[in-house]
Amino acid sequence: MNTILIVDDSPTIRRMVRTALGSLAKVNFVEAANGLEAIESLAVAAVRMIVLDLNMPDMHGLDVLKFIRSHDRYRAVPVIVLTTRGDEASRNAAEGAGATAFLTKPFSPEILAARAGELLQSDGGVSDAAAREG
Repeated sequence: MNTILIVDDSPTIRRMVRTALGSLAKVNFVEAANGLEAIESLAVAAVRMIVLDLNMPDMHGLDVLKFIRSHDRYRAVPVIVLTTRGDEASRNAAEGAGATAFLTKPFSPEILAARAGELLQSDGGVSDAAAREG
């Protein structure tokens, strides 16, 4: 089973992402409403992929991404940044911090599902066993 962590302060966006990715084979979801919850979720769930918003109230998504990339346990986990900020500076900052993919809101559910499916099938993520071993 592939666990996908969805991090967004909007319950509506989390629901839309879950719906868009629900068509992928063998996936389940963990949700976090902010960056601190995301980090807590990483400590207890073997996550295979993360969909991450940048603009959140307590901890910016870039800070979450930098945390993820600074830990060996999560370094190989693909992170799709999904944000309203479509400017080049935001894209460059996300890619510079280690984003695997960058998509803007409003998003196409088909494009999100296709990109997530590609990343889950590639070696870009860690297996659940490897994530637990950390």
